[in-house]
Amino acid sequence: MFKAAVLDADNLIPKVLPQAIKSVEVLEGNGGPGTVKLITFGEGSHYKTMKQKVESLDKENLTYCYSIIEGDVLGTTFEKISNEVKITASPEGGSVCKNTSKYFTIGEVEITEEKIKAGKEKASEMFKAIEAHLLANPDAY
Repeated sequence: MFKAAVLDADNLIPKVLPQAIKSVEVLEGNGGPGTVKLITFGEGSHYKTMKQKVESLDKENLTYCYSIIEGDVLGTTFEKISNEVKITASPEGGSVCKNTSKYFTIGEVEITEEKIKAGKEKASEMFKAIEAHLLANPDAY
């Protein structure tokens, strides 16, 4: 799951969720910390583009931290949104993905539970699509 959802996400996500993510282009860097990516959303999205910056990538501990630093997804509410993704093995088999988000607001802004819930639902949809792809293609990674 880490290889698919993190290491190969730039290639895989536009294939399994083209309505959500049209393309991912590396603008700076080699995929490690400091890398800046331009994500172009698919036709089914309310947004056009966003830029993400890779903060850290730990292949041994299966953690990935990135920040959304630009784009209409931030609106006039957020300066940036930082995410930490950690994938662990599940005792029942499979994987557990934990995502912690930190919202950096512009000025005094109230963040609604509705906005946070919508973001969580999008992330969950993405991981379910990746999981379905991996189950259908067990030798892909």
